[in-house]
Amino acid sequence: MLRVSAPAKINLSLKITGRRDDGYHLLESLVAFADIGDRLFISKSETSSLQLSGPFAAALGEANIIAQAHVRLASHAGQALHSQIILEKTLPVAAGIGGGSADAAAALRGLAQLHNVDVPLTEIAASLGADVPVCLDTAPAWMSGIGHDIERLPDLPPADIVLVNPRFALSTADVFAAFAAKGEFSMPINAPEGFASSTGLLDFMRAQGNDLQAAACSLAPEIEDCLAALRKAGLAYVAMSGSGATCFGLSAPGSGRAMAARYRTMREKDWVVAGRLIGAGDTKINETD
Repeated sequence: MLRVSAPAKINLSLKITGRRDDGYHLLESLVAFADIGDRLFISKSETSSLQLSGPFAAALGEANIIAQAHVRLASHAGQALHSQIILEKTLPVAAGIGGGSADAAAALRGLAQLHNVDVPLTEIAASLGADVPVCLDTAPAWMSGIGHDIERLPDLPPADIVLVNPRFALSTADVFAAFAAKGEFSMPINAPEGFASSTGLLDFMRAQGNDLQAAACSLAPEIEDCLAALRKAGLAYVAMSGSGATCFGLSAPGSGRAMAARYRTMREKDWVVAGRLIGAGDTKINETD
């Protein structure tokens, strides 16, 4: 059996730069990953099955993206790839941190390794969703286009991260519709080459921000309360990730847990977890009993 990590994807910055004729929005985003996420347990079996567990399993629908990833990988491989997959769902659903995309990417990586198949994972990932290709690796990345154009970056300076969610799902389509009603497209910029210091990273994030944050807050004002609590907890920089409703804060290494504890005193019903940013090579596939 393989145990595969599916780390949370964090949009440290997010700019909406245009919209294509087919309705897809163009974006630019600095993406990082955290040592916080779901896990998949994959083993060979006579027939294929998908089992769901974990605190957020009940929020998943029947048309799970992991099953879609399995079918498309098998089609490309020309084999059935019969497997039992168990998803331990610990990330909130429809939360702006790429949970489903990370799960699909983890399934592709794990199944390909388990069955020793050599297929174009990036191509399959792109067919599953805009965020799936970037989740195939945990190296920081600059995403552009509709999300499929990915430039991997050097590892970011060490930082702790606190993720919080007010425990409600927020529709990406609704957030983009709210942005379209009031927001303006941003001017594209060149991809950053990397960040030598935490100061440089934080300055970049402050300058870029998240173009969808105001739109999401107009639909769910409680996001503003989450951001305010993160600031009061002492995080160095706070923002919403993706289309929300998950928010994050960065802090110096070793300080995240204490700041998460402070946040809980202000908003005890929220989902709150502390971890750290990870880098290239931290995508884990381990054998287990």
